[in-house]
Amino acid sequence: MEKKKIVIALGRNALGKNLPEQKKAVEHTAVAIADLIEEGHQLIITHSNGPQVGMIDAAIRDLSKSNPDYTVAPLAICDAMSQGFIGYDLQNAIRAELVKRGIIRPVCTIITQVQVDPYDDAFFEPTKIIGRPMSKAEADMESEKGNFVVETEGGYKKVVAAPKPLDIVEIDSINTLANAGHIVIACGGGGIPVMEQNHQLKGASAVIEKDIAAAKLAEMVDADVFMILTNVDKVCLNYKKENEEPVDQLSCAEAVKHSAENQFSEGTMLPKIQACVDFVSSKENRTAIITSLSKAKDALAGRTGTVITK
Repeated sequence: MEKKKIVIALGRNALGKNLPEQKKAVEHTAVAIADLIEEGHQLIITHSNGPQVGMIDAAIRDLSKSNPDYTVAPLAICDAMSQGFIGYDLQNAIRAELVKRGIIRPVCTIITQVQVDPYDDAFFEPTKIIGRPMSKAEADMESEKGNFVVETEGGYKKVVAAPKPLDIVEIDSINTLANAGHIVIACGGGGIPVMEQNHQLKGASAVIEKDIAAAKLAEMVDADVFMILTNVDKVCLNYKKENEEPVDQLSCAEAVKHSAENQFSEGTMLPKIQACVDFVSSKENRTAIITSLSKAKDALAGRTGTVITK
């Protein structure tokens, strides 16, 4: 098989949603990753962080309530923390699995900042619901600070913008390490959204859609393949209906058409399809694949998964 440069985007199922689950999940994930490395492919890995960043935010908020000396951390700081501890478990699990197979390769995590436009329309219409449920009093306090909140089941939650990624600040480091043979974990959770102000990078109260950021990463490292590993083997039309239809291959035009027909759920499959179209459209001879974690090796070999091409 031809050796490929592949960016792999790991979904929530590859990491679990709490510390014990994550420790167990990354061991399973490392097997799938090591299968591709063993075939000689160059891998750059990114991942989700939803439950983890929520857990960090909740823990710091609870600490600040009981001890006023500890202030609430901005979302950007929580993102950075989540990248660190997810990367720690993931890189160690991958390294251990490779050593078992007699493969000695360095694995590293890069705390990654992703630049966004302060004038992105998303900041004027926040849509991303995050964090733990809050009481009415807590929600009122957030509103007084100028933050957006929405009423949900079980209370209120914060709503933040989801701007588009413009640039990856640490891209030169990512490329240098990857080209030197390192397995790099980067842009976790979509990256830490930052804006440049007077030559300084300031964290933004926002969340970058992780799949869109992953596609940007794949584009900027000039990957051959962008692979999203989720909880289904293939993309399906008429999902969970009697006439459900698994799809083997989609062109960008077909993917856009099906998206306009509301075939893909906005909170799950739609951003994955959009990310794949973004990547494949950015240059000739690029391929995107959507499949499950356990089928990654088979999907790369063309035996399963949904392939998106130009």
